[in-house]
Amino acid sequence: MFWPFALGSIPAAYLGGGAWKPTDTTYRTIAGIALLLAAIRMFAEYQDDTVRRTPPFSAALLLGAGIGLLSGLTGVGGGIFLSPILLMLHWTTMRESAALAAAFILVNSIAGLAGYTASAHAAWPEVLWIFVLVALAGGLVGSELALRRLAPALLKRLLGVVLIVAAGKMIWT
Repeated sequence: MFWPFALGSIPAAYLGGGAWKPTDTTYRTIAGIALLLAAIRMFAEYQDDTVRRTPPFSAALLLGAGIGLLSGLTGVGGGIFLSPILLMLHWTTMRESAALAAAFILVNSIAGLAGYTASAHAAWPEVLWIFVLVALAGGLVGSELALRRLAPALLKRLLGVVLIVAAGKMIWT
């Protein structure tokens, strides 16, 4: 299920990471609204039923491209946008969504960074290595919580709270 999303997202994340450098206000507005929409969806009722629909290849490809572009523009991996959609359309369970999102984040992050590096406006912070270490630590802790410690319903609500806080920071600070 991962590949159609990735095939659409990788080139779009590359373009979004380097082709267009939005103003700070535009970036914060796009990211904040996208995070807020994802948060609202996290609080919607969700039944983790066993019936799954296989996403049509073309839909997954287009969805991947849209999320990839948004990921490249905002500098996030895209899993935060992909997971709610997968759940809403009953394409995955909460745990499957987390696993798919982890791989999606990885490929989008690499593509977006490659696009940014190839662009004329690339400027890396001196403390980049700290960001990388914190992201890796957060990924490990999050994976442990998602896979072994927290019930899917609680995990979903916690993710919704995190998204609301992040959206608020992006839009109102």
